[in-house]
Amino acid sequence: MKNRKLRMGMVGGGVGAFIGAVHRLAANLDGQIELVCGAFSSSPEKSKQTGEELFLDSSRVYGSYKEMIETEAGLPEDVRMDFVSIVTPNHVHADPAIMAMEHGFPVIIDKPLCFNMEEALAIQNKVKETGLPFALTHTYTGYPMVKEARQQVKSGKFGKIRKIMVEYPQGWLAEKLEDSDQKQAAWRTDPKRSGKSGAYGDIGTHAANMAEYVSGLNIVKVLSQLTTVVSGRLLDDDAGALLEFEGGVPGVLSVSQISAGEENAIKVRVYGEKGGVIWTQRDPNSLIVTWGDKPHEIYRTGTGYVSEAAQANSRTPAGHPEGYLEAFANIYRNFAMHLRAKSAGEEHNMEIYDYPEIEDGVHGMSMVDAVVESTEKGNIWVTVEH
Repeated sequence: MKNRKLRMGMVGGGVGAFIGAVHRLAANLDGQIELVCGAFSSSPEKSKQTGEELFLDSSRVYGSYKEMIETEAGLPEDVRMDFVSIVTPNHVHADPAIMAMEHGFPVIIDKPLCFNMEEALAIQNKVKETGLPFALTHTYTGYPMVKEARQQVKSGKFGKIRKIMVEYPQGWLAEKLEDSDQKQAAWRTDPKRSGKSGAYGDIGTHAANMAEYVSGLNIVKVLSQLTTVVSGRLLDDDAGALLEFEGGVPGVLSVSQISAGEENAIKVRVYGEKGGVIWTQRDPNSLIVTWGDKPHEIYRTGTGYVSEAAQANSRTPAGHPEGYLEAFANIYRNFAMHLRAKSAGEEHNMEIYDYPEIEDGVHGMSMVDAVVESTEKGNIWVTVEH
């Protein structure tokens, strides 16, 4: 693997899909990965059409993920795919992931991990059994200044962590788009495809992961309120929760998909005894550091004074904006680096070139269960099991 691009196969991401194109752009950004095959749709015709639009060899565009995995596993080692990217709706995550690993292929998968907790544990068991690298695309942890925030908190400079807040408002589901031909709205609001939670499962998992990543603390208890604001919608489109992190640290989470006019305005704040950090996707190249006894400081992407982790996950000089695609690409690049290191029998530096792993996915699914249970039982505190 050292002297060539890694060969990627994709499950999902066909005609009309949003996230598949994002994954392909992210994988391609650093020139480390090439898409060589795919089963892009449950419809063989749509899969074929997507393969043609991507200029793939027609013999490696498959009608199903089962056909792809079995056929690719039988190809010569210098031809077959090296790993599988899964970008399907949640209910079609577990089966292809497990099958891919059973045939020796590492997996990178869109969040949340899968449809339910039973599937999450089955995937985790297969990861442990095979020892294969497994990545989950919690995109926002890929931003350089999010990594800088994590490193500053980890350094202890702010003292004991006292408060953690995270929010993620969107407005794209302020109207009942699922009644139209909007493909993304249709599956994300369908409990048969999305799972037991809508807004929390879709973007609340991102928000919770961000809060844990920056603070270095896991959420252990939740008290939630899931709300379905748009009449007739089958899943929650707004969610709020009180959080308890390890060590009894209090936190607050707020996510919404019906906040009209909002555009993925994710924001995380972590405060300690002496100061804290604030990061927002509206200004992703900046990290605000707060102090109780002196003015705020602003750290910027691409500068020489930020941490090694922030520098290693930046691509351009200071002043050149890096955004969502670059953050997404960091997950793919770091995952590719791990595959190369593993192939060569070398250690991969997960401290600097990190990416979300299977444990993040299982914990995220456990959070979904806890948040739903808390609301169903009358907004009570519920322990996060995993």
